[in-house]
Amino acid sequence: MALQSHMVPLETPAPDFTLPSLDGKQRSLSDFTSPVLLVAFVCNHCPYVKHIESEFARFAERQSDLDIVAICSNDAENYPDDAPAGLKEQVDRTGWTFPYLIDESQEVARTYNAACTPDFFLYDSERKLAYRGAFDGSTPGNDVPVTGEYLAAAVEHVRKGEAVPEPHHSSIGCGIKWRE
Repeated sequence: MALQSHMVPLETPAPDFTLPSLDGKQRSLSDFTSPVLLVAFVCNHCPYVKHIESEFARFAERQSDLDIVAICSNDAENYPDDAPAGLKEQVDRTGWTFPYLIDESQEVARTYNAACTPDFFLYDSERKLAYRGAFDGSTPGNDVPVTGEYLAAAVEHVRKGEAVPEPHHSSIGCGIKWRE
């Protein structure tokens, strides 16, 4: 069932985290030092993520002063495609070059108030929330092209030190697969 993202209040500070990445390194919020930070809650099995993942890779390639970190918080026991081996397959398939972190405890997703995959949180140089929501208006089956326009426009505003104009568009995707 598709869910919409929570519209976390703008200017909310980025919650700290330390999580393992697919390459075995521990990554923390403080490791990301570019003026703009994108935290993307994604996974391997969700059709909404698969719908945008190739364009998301191209979007990431075009960003020079933007740190991107992907986090998978899904219950990998009940959704084995979202276990590290499946996430590695996704990286190989998409060519993603940004760190992909594993939130096994699901605490990071809870502190960010992430609801679905994909769910995007864009932070300014002070690590205050500047945009939360959708990549663009496309979803599987709605025939809207996948462009990343909402997120790209938000990044440009944040780069210029400007507020991202409202309204922000909620992400729509598969609900995070919470453990019981």
